[in-house]
Amino acid sequence: MNIPEHSQLGKVSAYIDRYDASLLFPLPRETKRREIGISGRIPFLGADLWTAFELSWLNPRGKPQVALAHFTIPCESTHIVESKSFKLYLNSFNNTAFESADAVRECIRNDVSAAIWHGGPVMAGAGVRLLLPEAFDREPVHELTGLSIDRLDVECTQYQPAPELLSAALDEQPVTETLTSHLLKSNCLVTGQPDWGGVQISYTGPQIDQAGLLQYIVSFRNHNEFHEQCVERIYMDVLTRCKPTKLAVYARYTRRGGLDINPWRSSHPQQPPANVRTARQ
Repeated sequence: MNIPEHSQLGKVSAYIDRYDASLLFPLPRETKRREIGISGRIPFLGADLWTAFELSWLNPRGKPQVALAHFTIPCESTHIVESKSFKLYLNSFNNTAFESADAVRECIRNDVSAAIWHGGPVMAGAGVRLLLPEAFDREPVHELTGLSIDRLDVECTQYQPAPELLSAALDEQPVTETLTSHLLKSNCLVTGQPDWGGVQISYTGPQIDQAGLLQYIVSFRNHNEFHEQCVERIYMDVLTRCKPTKLAVYARYTRRGGLDINPWRSSHPQQPPANVRTARQ
């Protein structure tokens, strides 16, 4: 079984500039899910929305081409792709000729789909969308919608996940609201490098204590875990402690290595959020 310590994270790596699908390093989701009480069927829907800002290849005449790429990785997949290996894989396109942007997209879709279902049948493939330079100017920047809880003047003393900080008015009428914070920070599971993000929590149910929720989000500040794992931990903690009837958790992390990763988890079927950059991204 692949483990994070066996990946290229934190190691000196050769940058291969010829196409090589074997550079993708899948990591099983199951290991970390067991830590938060998930076994068997997962209790949410969702996807990981990736953006690649450093994608280039050669056309048949050897002229470099560039594009942005949006990826949709279904949360039902058995594996994630370790982000540095994803960067190394995309760099392997740099000096490789392809007939068209569609050929590049199809190649990436096939390779990433195989990686996220590593060793098993592909049940739901990765979504891949390439944006060519003529579309760059139409890429919007927008903040997460909702009521910011960062306005609250709270004392923060815990910097490892503390679900006991979460509470809700369980004996009062339910509410429907969306709360956001810019204060999410965690660290890479392997290297300890900081990962900065914003988080949006939408729910219906007993009203969540906003001060406790903000302190809880801050409590991830020194926590070492990958983006996808942090969001699933937040989802399960809010679900368990606050008892919402509907819940969605969405985080947008700033990019590292030319990639941003934006996990989204929901208790109910709905359209995934638009993959729109925030100002910090």
